[in-house]
Amino acid sequence: MGRSGLAGALAAPPSKSYTHRAVFAASLADGTSAIAGPLISEDTRATISAAEAFGAQVERDGDVLRIVGRPRPRPASIDAKNSGTTIRIAAAIASLAPGTTTLTGDASLRARPMGPLLDSLESLGARCGSDNGTPPVSVAGPISGGRAQIRGDISSQFVSALLMAAPCTPDGLALSVEGSPVSAPYIGATISVMERFGASVSAGSENGEYFVAPRRYTPSQFTVPSDYSSLALLLAASVLAGGDLRITAGDGGLPQGDAVFADHLRALGAEVESDGGVFRTDSPESLRGGSFDLRGTPDLLPPLAILALKCDEGIRITGVAHARKKETDRISALAAQLGRLGLRVEEGEDSLFLRRGTPRPADLDSGGDHRIFMALCIACMYTGGSVGGAESASVSYPGFVDQMRSVGAEISCA
Repeated sequence: MGRSGLAGALAAPPSKSYTHRAVFAASLADGTSAIAGPLISEDTRATISAAEAFGAQVERDGDVLRIVGRPRPRPASIDAKNSGTTIRIAAAIASLAPGTTTLTGDASLRARPMGPLLDSLESLGARCGSDNGTPPVSVAGPISGGRAQIRGDISSQFVSALLMAAPCTPDGLALSVEGSPVSAPYIGATISVMERFGASVSAGSENGEYFVAPRRYTPSQFTVPSDYSSLALLLAASVLAGGDLRITAGDGGLPQGDAVFADHLRALGAEVESDGGVFRTDSPESLRGGSFDLRGTPDLLPPLAILALKCDEGIRITGVAHARKKETDRISALAAQLGRLGLRVEEGEDSLFLRRGTPRPADLDSGGDHRIFMALCIACMYTGGSVGGAESASVSYPGFVDQMRSVGAEISCA
């Protein structure tokens, strides 16, 4: 991969997170919903397949998914592939079914934690099975709802899963989240989708309390916004590689925690402009560096880390221990691979400190992690080199390589 200068126009892909949530909500609604502009990727296909296995009918009509829901799902066998969101929300939905559902995934997913979610479902009356708190798992219902607690320090997907199943229970749900939740903006995204599909969710007087009324989902016309996690990668590419890159993205009036990346770029000394949903940045010879707490936005770890290649003072990233339990251990993966590009790296249990060294090309390994692959590709646009694992981009951004090439990137995938 040669050093690239980028010029032209790109559109950020549709949001993976919102596509997952909208498909599941529509699959539980009593009637037909239309989801416009969904992301069709490996992860979201797993969610569509799960919805169909539970009894929903899903048809793709051009750029619209039409979904006939089934408010009381049937027992199923679910293969969530590589998607943590799919298996966790599907596990909670399985607790609504009058029988046993089995859920599994690929080797990476079978190493990811499910124990706290299964414990909470059992407290509500489900019967759950797992050898070591990881997939494959079984869930048997139906549950009636009631009161439950869930740990918030491992994954916000546990919270989202319980909330999404709750409207379909006879008694609703009073949920208490123990500790300060990681990735909290994703809980807000979940609630926003639920409310668009007619659910009633309210916050309690104490932090981390949620009350979901026993009110079935209603059909909705839902438009999926842009994916601001992917937008962050494209903005990072613009800052590192330079040129005149114009990136279109819109939030559709829905919360996007990763929108804060533009502020991070400004703190580093880059200029970011947004006019009518079109983003542009400059590409300074050097950036200032700084410290960033990504507890709420762990998907920003890869695009922020690669910017250390231009930072005179280095970048310190904290609050990302939960990034170790993604498709890969993202802290260790970035530390190892960015070190090969010449960065000086200090790895902590929940942190990464990266300082500028002498940039050099290298052959890198993404470990099959889509976000690591895309970030390392962008890094190599600055340093030169090659990256293995191109097929992983299909998880969240199937057109990434082709779109980057269309604006001048010289990408060589090992």
